[in-house]
Amino acid sequence: MNSNYYAVIMAGGIGSRFWPVSTAEYPKQFHDMLGSGDTLIQKTFKRLNKFIPKENILVLTNESYNSLVLEQLPMLTQDQVVLEPAMRNTAPCILYAALKIKKKDPNAVMIVAPSDHWIEDEQAFEDDVKQCFTKCENEAVLCTLGIKPTFPNTGFGYIEFDKNPAIEIKKVNQFREKPDYNTAKDFISQGNFLWNAGIFMWSVKTIVDAFKAFQPEQYNLFFAGMDSYNTNDEQKFIADNYALAENISIDYAILEHSKDIYVLPATFDWNDLGTWGSLY
Repeated sequence: MNSNYYAVIMAGGIGSRFWPVSTAEYPKQFHDMLGSGDTLIQKTFKRLNKFIPKENILVLTNESYNSLVLEQLPMLTQDQVVLEPAMRNTAPCILYAALKIKKKDPNAVMIVAPSDHWIEDEQAFEDDVKQCFTKCENEAVLCTLGIKPTFPNTGFGYIEFDKNPAIEIKKVNQFREKPDYNTAKDFISQGNFLWNAGIFMWSVKTIVDAFKAFQPEQYNLFFAGMDSYNTNDEQKFIADNYALAENISIDYAILEHSKDIYVLPATFDWNDLGTWGSLY
């Protein structure tokens, strides 16, 4: 396995769509929703651990789910469970995790993946992620995986990409909000729209630089704790400062501003078992 490969599993959602099976105390990612023998978070971990060292996989979750994560993923150390003392959407926790990884390995590339996706062809998933990792290692770009639409779904966000057929990893023109039915039909007819799967890849340097450029207050807040990350002082710094972070998604914080975003049309079948877009 490549020691520079890292993963961040987003596992803080409460899964309200699946109530009463999924509750705030025991949300869907900790359930075996499809009777596979593994919970969703266990499937996600195993999928990533096929090509990412287990010690390089972090789980981002709410403080109240710490024991559930360690119970279901006993191979993790406590330091790999990154706890949020307050709910502040996806941008702050991704920056926090990226800085932790950057301190450990400045050459790291990372994937941010939801804990509640179901992917049948895990080899195709691995191949797609590695292809994006290679681009992120060689260029200062942000990458995402897009899902080829099979029908005009109004519950998903869409990614509009450049139609240049010579380029396999496509330049993103813009991210589009959940459309109405007719707009979704129009998107599909144009042939250059993908469903937004919320799976992102980048080097830690590129994503941290993006926060520095587009979210300087957020960057300064978390960068101030750099000396404490991965030490015994980290918990106190986060307890004192995390709630000060702006409540904002990675989409609005970074992706709407960057001009260097690329999307790879995924080669695997995929089902989203969670809410769409932000996990919070």
